[in-house]
Parts: sequence; C-alpha cells; structure tokens
Amino acid sequence: MGQLAARGGHADAPARIIMHLDMDAFFVNVELLTQPQLRGRPLIVARNSPRSVVLSASYEARRYGVRSAMPLARARQLCPAALLLEPSAHYRSYSAQVMTILGAITDRLEQVSVDEAFLDLTGAVRAQGSPIDIAQQARDRIKTELGLPSSVGISSSKFVAKMASAGSKPNGLWVVPPHRVQEFLDPLPVGKLWGVGAKSATHLEGLGIHTVAQLREYDLPWLQGRCGQAAGLHLYELARGIDRREVTPERIEKSIGAEHTFTADQTDAEAIAAELYSLCLTVARRLRAAGRQTRTLSLKIRYSDFETLTRSCPLPLATVSGRVMFDAVIAHLKQLEVLQADGSSHRPIRLLGVRAEKLEGRDAGVQMQLFTPGSPGAAKQAALPTQDSFAEEWEEAENAMDTINARFGAKGLLPASLLTPGGRKER
Repeated sequence: MGQLAARGGHADAPARIIMHLDMDAFFVNVELLTQPQLRGRPLIVARNSPRSVVLSASYEARRYGVRSAMPLARARQLCPAALLLEPSAHYRSYSAQVMTILGAITDRLEQVSVDEAFLDLTGAVRAQGSPIDIAQQARDRIKTELGLPSSVGISSSKFVAKMASAGSKPNGLWVVPPHRVQEFLDPLPVGKLWGVGAKSATHLEGLGIHTVAQLREYDLPWLQGRCGQAAGLHLYELARGIDRREVTPERIEKSIGAEHTFTADQTDAEAIAAELYSLCLTVARRLRAAGRQTRTLSLKIRYSDFETLTRSCPLPLATVSGRVMFDAVIAHLKQLEVLQADGSSHRPIRLLGVRAEKLEGRDAGVQMQLFTPGSPGAAKQAALPTQDSFAEEWEEAENAMDTINARFGAKGLLPASLLTPGGRKER
C-alpha cells in the first residue's frame, strides 16, 4: 500500500473533528488501473490541444515542475518525456464509489470536487473509534476495493485539515490536534493560506510578511488598514487557525458556469459572439437540468498576455434562456467598452467564460396574484407581464432542444448561428 506518513497525534478530542480526504493524482491513477504498464513513468492527463491545460500529473511528472492547471505547452517544456493521456469518462464513476465509501462513515459528508471531501467525524468517533482508525479504514477500503491511493488530514477546522492532507501527500495521514495548530501553521508561506492568491501573497510579501508566523505579529486594525476590512479579518483569523466553516452535507450549487479556450487568439466579432452564445447555451442547459435560474452572470475574459478580466452582468429578469443571457452579455460588454461597437475586441482574447451566480429555484420569479379576479387591480396586474414574452419563447425553444438532444445526443440540435461552413461547431 505504500508507506503511511502518520504525523502529529490525537490527545483529547476537540470540539470538532474534521477530516479531509484527497485522492492522490486521481485522474492519473484511474488511468493506471487499465494501463498498469505505465506505472513509474511521467504521465500527464490533458486534452491533446496546444491550448489545453494539465488536468492531472503523475508524481514522476511533478518532479519536473508539472502542476495541475498549467498550460500543456509549458508542461511539455518542463517534462518532454511525459506521456500524454486523454481524459476518460470513468472519473465520475470512481468518484461516486469513493463518496459511497466515505458516506458509510458519516452523513456529515461534503464533497468539494470530484476527488476530495470533508467529513465531520465529531459524532462518528463515539461508535467507530479514534479519528486515525476511521481515516485509515477509509483509506484501506478505497485502496482495496478501487485500487486507488488517497491522503488524509485531520484537525479541528476545514482549513487546517485540508492543509494537513496536502502535507501528507502522497498516500499519507497527518493529524494536527488543536494544541499543535499554531506550530503547524507558523512556518507556512502566506500564499498557502486559504483564499490568498498570487496577488495577495505578493502584496503581503511587499509588506515584509512572508510566513504565517510573521503575519501573526500584526494586529487586526493594522491588517484591515492595509488589506481591507474583510480581507484583513480573514488573514487575522486564518493565521491563528480560526475557520468557522461547517461541513455542509448537501452542497447547494452556488454557481454554474462554462468556459472555452480558443485554438487561436481572437479579435473577430463573429467568432467572439459565436463562442459567447455557445457558452450561454451551455450554462442555460445546466441551469435547466438543475432546476435553477439566475439573475446575474459573471463574465471572464483572458487576453493573449494572460491578463484576466472579470465583470458582473445583471440580467433583465430571472431566466434559464441562453439567448436572453447572450443578448445581455453582448450589450453589457459593449457598454463597458470591453468589446467595440461592432462586437470585435481591440485585444486578442485567449479564453472566454460565463458563469451564472446567485442561483434561485425556477419558481422564485413567479409573480403572486395580489388581487381578486375581476377587480380593477387584477386587470392592472394582468396587463403587467410576469415574464418577458421574448424570453418565454426562447425558453420554450431551448426546452425543446433539450428534449431532442437528450434523445439524439448533446449536439443533435443547435441554433443555426452556431453552425460553421464546415459543419456543426465543436464544443
């Protein structure tokens, strides 16, 4: 099974016992189940396109600096000998089996991605033994039944548990009890803190703050004065191991999105519009499947120099129509002068993304009948549309597309504007 890297210890049970399990190089190890002859070689899972990014890398490839989300072209420069594996459809099946094993431990389970989850073991320890025993039994089952390695971190908060699982990789277990949390955090670079991105880390380093221990030297007013009220409080608490987030068993999807990287950077109005429309249709389809609707979109534009622009786009009404979203997006980007009047971009665009946010149930926008039928008030209300007729027509059309595509395939029917001279647009 490999060496178990058990570090730390468990004395008295803390108020909360949070476990974070993360599968090791998940996509790569799923591929090795059917291609064991590749074990020990540097492997990269990514689509074979010059513009794609690394989805997963074996530890042999990581030794060369290859990381997830890295552009594939860069990964190939770092590790020319790496073998490229196209992603398969098996990952979700294995993910579901992993979550079934974890769900047998406790119903306080929060899946946060296809290959990781948090578990609140506070109640489970009474019947199932120590946190270490529970974690090791889960790892053993996953390895025995699925043939996949995993790493686990255990502590009194989600943040520290996740940091511990990352530190235990590969194939390890690390327990950080409450009385050792500060000892665990202090040596870490500030960039390792949850929610601290590259820009924030650079800002802190510019202030002479490189480690969590150094961050902890500053009081709350000082941090808020230099980083803002919310960010200052966030940094102050995390530097002290304070993370109040609960394990949420049933995660309600807070956003639904899609993005696309162009094969070649684009400034052309037609190409940009076609891709934005396609993304809006994809997001709308996923909203309908989830029984949700949105009033707000988040737009993402990454230029050829990798500068990334994000903008919020309010919608005229709650909708699940891709066409309604698209019209609002184009108008908004032109208003902001991100796109020119003719729809073209003055800067080459590498990537476009559309994300529906502030989701609500499909019935949330239904207007209530406030007046008795036949009364003057009812007549006035009847004259006010509860839904824009244009939006209704497009929602009906897109619902019909869903039905047809469910029978004949995801691309059985598309709007004519997404057809190219060479045939249907590839997504």
